[in-house]
Amino acid sequence: MIPEGELLRSRVLTDLSPALSDVLDRRLDGYALLASRHSLLGDGDERGVITFEAGVPALAYHAGTDRGGPPALSDLGPPPYQFELYALEADALEFPHRADELRVRPGAVAERLADDPALADRTREAAGEAVGRGREDSIEAFLENEAAIEDIRQSAREEALDRATEWGFADAVGE
Repeated sequence: MIPEGELLRSRVLTDLSPALSDVLDRRLDGYALLASRHSLLGDGDERGVITFEAGVPALAYHAGTDRGGPPALSDLGPPPYQFELYALEADALEFPHRADELRVRPGAVAERLADDPALADRTREAAGEAVGRGREDSIEAFLENEAAIEDIRQSAREEALDRATEWGFADAVGE
């Protein structure tokens, strides 16, 4: 589902904060493969993948449990982790990022795997700048457009009256 990217780093880490901070600072598009200490010792399949969109974690998947999203983060277990970081073009991640069941909140990786609330806040802030601002602006612009809202209300009224007539409730509906 995720194409092979360009390997940027492969290390065993006891603390993910510096690596996640670097990904955020670079605004990296790509993914990280993580294997917990159980996998490092050959004791199970504790591997997971976390993708990044402009440095912000977007999805998580755990191969051993076949779970995605927040449960995948819980399944990764404690450090140390074998951490492999790959760069990948953003459009190569477009398809996987459509899988809502694999999505994670922007600060979740920093909170759960790195136990770093400050990094989680920075990540949420970056996510708001990268993703949410344009969406929030367009929603605000729509809500301020009273004519568009009135058109939607009028359409809804007309449709409701048509349905009431169709179902034989026209007498019960007042104009």
